[in-house]
Amino acid sequence: MPYFYATRRDGNRVEIGGPDARHLAGPLRARVGETIAVVDPAGFVLSVILETVSTREVAGSVVATRPHDPEPRLGVTMALAMLPAAGLEHSLSRCTELGAAGFRLVQADRSIARAGRPERWATICREAAMLAGRLVVPAVAGPVSFRELLQDDALLVLDAGGAEALATAGQGRAVTLAIGPEGGWSPADKALAGGRLRRLGTRNLRADTAALAALATMLARSGDL
Repeated sequence: MPYFYATRRDGNRVEIGGPDARHLAGPLRARVGETIAVVDPAGFVLSVILETVSTREVAGSVVATRPHDPEPRLGVTMALAMLPAAGLEHSLSRCTELGAAGFRLVQADRSIARAGRPERWATICREAAMLAGRLVVPAVAGPVSFRELLQDDALLVLDAGGAEALATAGQGRAVTLAIGPEGGWSPADKALAGGRLRRLGTRNLRADTAALAALATMLARSGDL
């Protein structure tokens, strides 16, 4: 069973409402007397024994508390070029689980133009963060232009033609990794990126695969994986 976020906490009483309550009472078939794990954003996991279960509200009492620190030390923002809905949503979900600090969506030359779906994106990130037991839900910003993205001093742009490997990139406290659209960055985009281009291995990867591989590379280097 995944972790959960409380809608309200009053002392040792924890309440969960909305779609999370419906998910617990429905597909997960939670029952009174069962113990679930609830994430406290202050840095703890609460063991909560359920006392009431309904599709409207699930509530129980805290019976144990333990420290919980799942957030990576390196803050990695994923700058994702706009993709078809399935690929973009997959990247948001899996990168959230892995530990992305946040997302910036990018309208690159070869991006698939589409209307924004901020509520949908926020829901995907929240569900993935809850599954992973994260303390924070990464925010999704944008879309922004590629020129605007280049104002980020911590930016590295992933491209097979990069002169340096991502694995050898210098490391600070934060980094932004830009992942191109399915057609790759255009010549104009790459010219603007200049010395920020970094390659990720020798194989051609789908955009959503590249996003996960790049994030895992940086988190592994920082000791978070």
